[in-house]
Amino acid sequence: MNEHSSTSSNTASDDREFGQRLGVMGIVMALFFVAIVFKLLSIQVFNVKKYKAMASRQYESIVTEKARRGRIFDRNGRQLAESIESISFWADPRRVSRPQELATRLSSRFGKSRSYYLRLLQSRKRFVWLERNVPVSMAAELMPVKMAGFGFRREQQRYYLNIASQIIGFTDRDDRGISGLERQLNADLKGRDGTRIFQRSATGERYPAPDADQILPLSGSDVELTIDADIQGIVEDEIMQAVMLFRARAAAGIVMDVKTGEIIAMANYPGFDMNHRATVTSEQTRNRAVTDMFEPGSTFKIVMAAAATEALHYTASTIVDGHNGSIQLYDRRIVDHAPMGRITFKEAIMESSNVVAATTAMRVGPETFHRYATNLGFGRKTGVGLMGESRGILKPIREWDRTTLPWMGYGYQVMATPLQLLQAYATIANDGVRMKPYIIRRIVDREGEPVRESKPEQVVQAVSPETARYLAREYFRAVVEKGTGMSAAVEGIPVAGKTGTAQKYNGGYQGRRSYLSTFVGFFPVDKPQYGVIVIVDEPQTAYYAAAVAAPVFSRICGRSVACSREMQRRLAMRSTEKSNLDRISTVAVPELKGLTGREAERLLKWNGLGAEFNGHPDDVVAAQSVATGTKVQKELVVRLTMAGRPRRD
Repeated sequence: MNEHSSTSSNTASDDREFGQRLGVMGIVMALFFVAIVFKLLSIQVFNVKKYKAMASRQYESIVTEKARRGRIFDRNGRQLAESIESISFWADPRRVSRPQELATRLSSRFGKSRSYYLRLLQSRKRFVWLERNVPVSMAAELMPVKMAGFGFRREQQRYYLNIASQIIGFTDRDDRGISGLERQLNADLKGRDGTRIFQRSATGERYPAPDADQILPLSGSDVELTIDADIQGIVEDEIMQAVMLFRARAAAGIVMDVKTGEIIAMANYPGFDMNHRATVTSEQTRNRAVTDMFEPGSTFKIVMAAAATEALHYTASTIVDGHNGSIQLYDRRIVDHAPMGRITFKEAIMESSNVVAATTAMRVGPETFHRYATNLGFGRKTGVGLMGESRGILKPIREWDRTTLPWMGYGYQVMATPLQLLQAYATIANDGVRMKPYIIRRIVDREGEPVRESKPEQVVQAVSPETARYLAREYFRAVVEKGTGMSAAVEGIPVAGKTGTAQKYNGGYQGRRSYLSTFVGFFPVDKPQYGVIVIVDEPQTAYYAAAVAAPVFSRICGRSVACSREMQRRLAMRSTEKSNLDRISTVAVPELKGLTGREAERLLKWNGLGAEFNGHPDDVVAAQSVATGTKVQKELVVRLTMAGRPRRD
């Protein structure tokens, strides 16, 4: 009995244990089923977009197609900047199975050491650039190479005519503007990149996805400037020669249409090679014509002369006292370069008397003098539309001390930019109407439709037309014909202008002296069309403007008229110097090695040069007869040695 009871109890216990196990397994299976259902819901409903994207990445790839960057033109439609297709090679070091072989091929093609490429290919990164912006002709041999983890990308490389470097600026390797107008107008120039979606077949073949939106790239807008490339080149050449001749620190020059405010040329030295900018410094990229402020010296006497003519009713024959070339005002002494007694006001301006300028300014009075300075554009930005423009310094009257007005009469205790000073003289040349300078004529989209356009804009009637004409003909013409600016004269063209030799402030005006030599003027006097300013900073072998800046002004004007049909037409004249001046017009030879002969010929033609081939024009340029960057006469023929026809994929 006891034995039977014990057996029944064990059986019941086993049944309960089995039932419990079965229940646990049922619960586990139920939970497993719920988890599967939840996962399916997550994939098919809750996170469908996420998993679709993950699946797409397995068989889809997105390729970005770079938009062509907009071009930059001069006023005559000559290209100053354009984008040329280039090739950049990349690698995923973790996927490259034969790095030694790849490094050898890259070294053989591009000339860098094999170890240089091996270091890149042994990197722990998943992406490295092996070469950037290689000409297509040079890259063609490696483009067909099929190797895991190695590939290339088509990019845009900017090429420049290599003038107006500080105005135009340049782009970085990723085609983004980082200087000048390239940076300022980057949003207009860059365009919009396109995207293409590709799918892979079971065999690995890639084809455009049939149901995906393919976004085509949109080219950037083109920019048309007011500058004339030929005149720009002349100004750059002349100020460079001046810096070399007088061992100066720097120089700047501007040519402006006085009727419209258009900037025909704006040059700075030192400059830089826009197509080889690895060593470019901030000093070279600075556009001194609009950023640098300086005490203008005697060129600022235009304010004193205008105020004296209208407010004091001075005429050319008004007698003024030169105090024998020296006068004590308060605790300072003002000295002229030569003793002058009682002379006419015209003679005072012709001989650039500081004494007369100071005493006349005091007679004019602070309020009137400040008003004329403001009306002529000093103390405020010109609005030319370039980054970094300075407003100069024209202190409010409440900040003047007793020496401010007399010293300002001959150009001290006031700061101006070269463009502000030229604008003041252009105002006198334009019958007293101050025009707003501008350098961007218009921006047009890829269809040729204007996006933005600049028009001549009058700012203020600074002086009456009668006063402006009187100043030009009686005073500033006399400066060039009989006074300190005689070396600024241009054969066959009546010129008006003013010299300025200003001592620079170096913590004071004592001790080591350095000077700014300036000449600013306009022509022809009877019907002014163009204004020009030349500034030479710290010349060493001479410093008076009559010897330094004025001759540069003369050469710039003469050469510009000789080469510009537009100037000749507007001036209704022909320069007798045309043949001689054309002969010395120079350009810089571009880098041609690595291009095909056809590409090199196009770039040479763009620069006004010819090409002669030693080999087939479809081959690659191996050498050029004139070194890159060399300044040569236009129409020179550059001999190109050809070697190796590029392979195309």
